[in-house]
Amino acid sequence: MIFSTNHTRTLVSSILFILFWFISCFYFEGVAQLNSQKKQFTRADTLRGSLNANRTWWNVLRYDLDVRPDYVSKSITGRNTIKFSGSGGSTMQIDLQQPLTIDSVIFGNKHLSFKHDGNVCLVYFDGVKQQSVNFISIYYHGKPVEAKRPPWDGGWIWTKDAKGRPWMSVACQGLGASVWYPCKDHQSDEPDEGASLTIQVPDTLMAVANGRLESKTDLGKSSIYRWEVRNPINSYNLVPYIGFYTSFGEVYSSEEGNLSCTYWVLDYNVEKAKEQFKQVKPMLACFEHWFGPYPWYEDGYQLVESPHLGMEHQSAVAYGNGFINGYRGRDMSGSGWGNKWDFIIIHESGHEWFGNSITTNDIADMWVHEGFTNYSETLFTECQYGKKAGEEYLQGIRRGIRNDRPIIGPYGVNEEGSGDMYPKGANLLHTIRTIINNDSLFRQILLGLNQSFFRKTTTSSEVEQYLSAKAGYNFSRIFDQYLRTIQVPVVEWKISNGNLQARLANCLPDLTMPVWLPTAAGNGKWVPLSTNNWQKVSCTLSETIAENEFNRNLYVDYKVVTP
Repeated sequence: MIFSTNHTRTLVSSILFILFWFISCFYFEGVAQLNSQKKQFTRADTLRGSLNANRTWWNVLRYDLDVRPDYVSKSITGRNTIKFSGSGGSTMQIDLQQPLTIDSVIFGNKHLSFKHDGNVCLVYFDGVKQQSVNFISIYYHGKPVEAKRPPWDGGWIWTKDAKGRPWMSVACQGLGASVWYPCKDHQSDEPDEGASLTIQVPDTLMAVANGRLESKTDLGKSSIYRWEVRNPINSYNLVPYIGFYTSFGEVYSSEEGNLSCTYWVLDYNVEKAKEQFKQVKPMLACFEHWFGPYPWYEDGYQLVESPHLGMEHQSAVAYGNGFINGYRGRDMSGSGWGNKWDFIIIHESGHEWFGNSITTNDIADMWVHEGFTNYSETLFTECQYGKKAGEEYLQGIRRGIRNDRPIIGPYGVNEEGSGDMYPKGANLLHTIRTIINNDSLFRQILLGLNQSFFRKTTTSSEVEQYLSAKAGYNFSRIFDQYLRTIQVPVVEWKISNGNLQARLANCLPDLTMPVWLPTAAGNGKWVPLSTNNWQKVSCTLSETIAENEFNRNLYVDYKVVTP
């Protein structure tokens, strides 16, 4: 078939759009959920995702984890000492995924009995005092699940660097920290007093982890590195990086004081990293302006080169973007702005506020992590290049929205909602910002959110209620529309006898939403529209309205209706 020039251009545009859509299906670190069919959940899903009686009676206070990986056999041996407060329970659920095996459990001077049940181990107590503080040490070994396509398909990573030398790490968001160490693998319970990670490796390798390096012990042919986090940390964020690392650093100064920034990269990438990581200070300045102080001044900020694309590992952000701008060199928005900065530096660091400091109890509410963090990309673009640039970037990422299933997932079964939580979540927040129509107030809401939920676990409902209360507007049905349905509201409008009428369609039956409509004078007007009810707008305008006259900062569709 021979195409005309116009047809060829149309075909090329269509192919590029389809290619972009395909790429966006693998959008960022958790969006490999391509199957929209309803999943059949198992008892194992419930054990992992719910707070049953064997979990709720005890609260994690601290993890002290020791691990020794064997690169040749792809196995690990380890011990996790858990400090916890108890309220009289007799059975403790410890999560550890097969094929790893628990060898023994020590409580005081006693060996406790335990029973494996798939990816769960039930530990039996006798005589735990109510409201007491206790320590339990769990010894384990085995070959952890190996990551096939990290970070999306997670597990332990055994690979080689460009020089053929051993390089190891872990990526386990969603899959869970229990893929490599025994813990209470549920987002609602973080170790209140922090954690330590002690790693024994051959003396030719360097081990890096979260927080600060507390000690290094040389044992001849091997070395032991002990890292410590002083703040609560989500269990999947606690990870090792093992390889031929070298470091450099700088100090970021702000009103909160001096923040140490340390960068760990493979020895042959230092010069490239020194240039690329110049983006860190501007990122910190922009995010502190919008969100408030970096949450982990005590533990410092680290970027660590990783054998995968990236992950928000608290105070040790995983970086694998090849020291280039964009998302592996691509602008996911198609606006041109996404290639002005390094996607992994900006996005994964944004998680230090949303996901790491503010954490949802259930991963069904993960949009709080990913929607806000995705929106941090827009705020950074705006901060660096102006408001129009931010809006163009934000509108550009809409092409990645699939509306395949709701953003909020099913609760209690360790299941996320749609990958739309990223771009659709960001567009929901920008829609709310646009309706508020007061950037100073919107910034105060974001700052207050990070003060009120600072280093806490929470729920989507609590965040939604907070935003409504501080904005002075009830956004509850707007949240329901965008988070809990797959329908994108359509603003239908018609002109009859020179008068504009408009309504909402394709949405919840009781939705009311302010919509900005253009007028003949060109300045526009906010009108509260409701579902299926035509609203007469007291203004006169021409019979035809240019498409670009509508407010594209609202995530809605527009449709003209013939009177």
